[in-house]
Amino acid sequence: MKQILLNDLKWEVKGYWPWVPLKGTSMELGQELMGVTDWMPATVPGGVHYDLYRQGWISNPYEELNSLSCEWVENRWWVYRTTLKHPELKASRVELVFQGLDYEAAVYADNILLGEHKGMFEPAVFDVTDLLSERESLEISVLLKQAPDEMGQIGKTSATFTQKSRFNYKWDFSTRLVNVGIWDDVVLRVHRDCSWQDVSITTDADLGENDGQVSGRISIQASIKQMAGPEHTGRLTASITCSDPKGNPLLVQTYSVLAGEVVNTELEIPEPQLWYPNGYGEQPLYSLELKLMDEDDMELDTRSLQTGIRKLNYILNEGSPDNALPYTVVINGCKIYIKGVNMTPLDHLYGNVTVEQYQQMIHLMKAAHINLVRVWGGGIIEKKAFYDLCDVNGIMVWQEFIQSSSGIDNIPSKQPEFLELLRKTACTALCDKRNHVSLTVWSGGNELMSEPNKPSDLSDSNLAMLKGLVEQYDPQRLFLPTSASGPVEYITEAKGQGHDVHGYWKYMGNPYHYELYGSNDNLLHSEFGVDGLSSLKSLEKFLNEANQQPVSMENSAVWRHHGEWWDTLSREEEMFGSMNDLKQFSACSQWMQAEGIRFVLEANRRRKFRNSGSIVWQFNEPWPNVSCTNLVDYYGETKMAYHWVKQAFRPQHASLDYRSLLLTPGTRFHGNVFVHGVDGGKVKVDAEVLDATGRSLYRQTFEAEGDKDRAVCVGELNFSVPEPEDLLYFVRLSFRNIEEESQQNLYVFSTANQHLYAPALDLTGGNLQVRQESLWQPTGVGKISHQAHFTLHNTGSEVLLHVHAEEKGDRYWMEAEEQFLTLFPGEKRTVTVTCTPKLSGGFLAGENYCSTDGLPEIKFCSFLTAHGDTIPADGGEGIYE
Repeated sequence: MKQILLNDLKWEVKGYWPWVPLKGTSMELGQELMGVTDWMPATVPGGVHYDLYRQGWISNPYEELNSLSCEWVENRWWVYRTTLKHPELKASRVELVFQGLDYEAAVYADNILLGEHKGMFEPAVFDVTDLLSERESLEISVLLKQAPDEMGQIGKTSATFTQKSRFNYKWDFSTRLVNVGIWDDVVLRVHRDCSWQDVSITTDADLGENDGQVSGRISIQASIKQMAGPEHTGRLTASITCSDPKGNPLLVQTYSVLAGEVVNTELEIPEPQLWYPNGYGEQPLYSLELKLMDEDDMELDTRSLQTGIRKLNYILNEGSPDNALPYTVVINGCKIYIKGVNMTPLDHLYGNVTVEQYQQMIHLMKAAHINLVRVWGGGIIEKKAFYDLCDVNGIMVWQEFIQSSSGIDNIPSKQPEFLELLRKTACTALCDKRNHVSLTVWSGGNELMSEPNKPSDLSDSNLAMLKGLVEQYDPQRLFLPTSASGPVEYITEAKGQGHDVHGYWKYMGNPYHYELYGSNDNLLHSEFGVDGLSSLKSLEKFLNEANQQPVSMENSAVWRHHGEWWDTLSREEEMFGSMNDLKQFSACSQWMQAEGIRFVLEANRRRKFRNSGSIVWQFNEPWPNVSCTNLVDYYGETKMAYHWVKQAFRPQHASLDYRSLLLTPGTRFHGNVFVHGVDGGKVKVDAEVLDATGRSLYRQTFEAEGDKDRAVCVGELNFSVPEPEDLLYFVRLSFRNIEEESQQNLYVFSTANQHLYAPALDLTGGNLQVRQESLWQPTGVGKISHQAHFTLHNTGSEVLLHVHAEEKGDRYWMEAEEQFLTLFPGEKRTVTVTCTPKLSGGFLAGENYCSTDGLPEIKFCSFLTAHGDTIPADGGEGIYE
């Protein structure tokens, strides 16, 4: 079989009122019904919104309130068309395949109806063999009806009836902007007499506990399908070639088969290179080539795949209740502590997402020590490139089927039409994704509940059906009925009830935030977060100048439109006092988000393998929000919380257990110090208490034996709080890991009873000098990225909080080795900055985002302050304003 990609054909799209394309001419006048729009160039894959924007039909829906004036788009019918030429290949059967139609379609060739299709995630396949044999070319038309009126976030799950992505219809992190279009690839499959049909690959490893020998197995099950004409009675030759991760052939197995047979084989791989999640080892991938030949040695079909070899198990948590599920993942005999994130679709208009955007997001996950991503059930089943990248980078995938809660009721739908669509989606997803070594967990959907605060279980016929499909198509993987999986939905102070829980999504206030999470006993925290504002740089992209002032969501329709649920103004005013400008509001809000999430991650990690991991809600956002629970914003800018998550997820880490940010003068502070991830041997941690001038008030050193499988309490930090009030104090933990790399973790406490962090706004004595130590040098794959080194020096008299780099333009994704670090007077730090050209799709693909001319321009900022006194390495004129 040969696949010909049809994305780059000349596609056009035109909008009509409903039913008009089927009528064609006016019944009364007999004249052509012209439609809503003219024919215009179409992006495939993509969506009609971007095509309309390019032609001036709509304003940018991501700015201000513009999306409200775009809601007419979902209520029109849209016709795509292109011309398909006869392939210059010998064929027994030719299939036209749409990998993703969104949502209900009729497909025509030269005005002949090929068939109808409903659903986003099951390919639409049409046999065009006979038509192409009679014609040199075909005009292909795709009629997409108006989008179905599905539930948004608020509604009744029991009443859902589609397998369309629901976040499009309005969610707490998005607006109503319902995608319509051809959202995934269009291909022409050219078959010979027989082709490979379903291919299933599983891998396993014998770890050789006694003699240390490790062996691997790759099990393959592949069916052969007769494609056309009389039944093929001759024998076929099926060969399977396995190559090692460097591309060297390891073995070839050959079989004599007949059409319709199923080939079952096991490839024994001696001393295999094992696949591990990020942070636990490497990710070697073996290549497989499945070739099908006829009696005359003519190639009929070839499939190429990659897989990793690993042994996958699931076990109960340490001290787990008897009625709990096995939440601890074990790979190659090693227990994996989940350092996870929840991912939404990368864009509201997901058809325009590029491979480069996937690459950037997976890169950011890997750099932050993340080892699992949950693909959330209210979104989409992602494109193939995403799962390939997870395989390569060691990011385990928790894949949900397309179901989610609705608030009014959260009961899984039992409507016959829905169940049939769900079954088709599930079967397609199982067969497509099961060959990815990164796939680790299947889940029935998001927050499905049989009654309030009680997750649905396998007594629900919807979820029982999905469980049966997983057992049929992918029995190696764990299936969870829903997330959270209970026995209660939300995090609770009650002991023994919080197995797999969700919540909360707000900073819970001082001291309750620390009391709740610091003493919790959940087994798996599969969704939680804290909200925070986007950076000023991002806010300026979608808010008009008049709306660039601190305001409550209650008092601004525009702000409410971009993040209604995530109003943090009252929180920041309680913690810092009055918010005077947007830059201040953003900086304070991002600090509280980072502080809130970090504490939860460290508290959970202190119970390692009694708690099997944390999955932060959410990694990204598909739409620019003023405020949200995301770590990376719509424009690819990382928030402060991303960098504190990166610290908390470091393989080796020191943390402080505390129950309040408020210190009472004249009393004593007590807090246990923990070390995480140190694999045996002595570890030494230095704890130091400092004031804002950098004066050391107290030092304490701890020593203990490290243990990679549990957090080790190395001792209690115990010091007397000084008498002055309304001051900030800093606790800095420092230790060297086994590679002799120095690591630090800093906590900021206050003695201010009112507006606890207000003293931070008065820290004006710091002075940041920045020296560029090297010229920008090409780096990375293809040398398209640029890298430079900068030395940061605080020459002032007070601490500089949250020092970080910003890329001044919009041409690059910027990554700094360290971000939001703290420099006390006299301290220096050298930071590496890497900038990669933005290669985004859709509404991010403007000229400012695609240009690679010119070198990056970087500025450094500290809390509330931008600094511009950079000294280049060559002693020339500074590059900063």
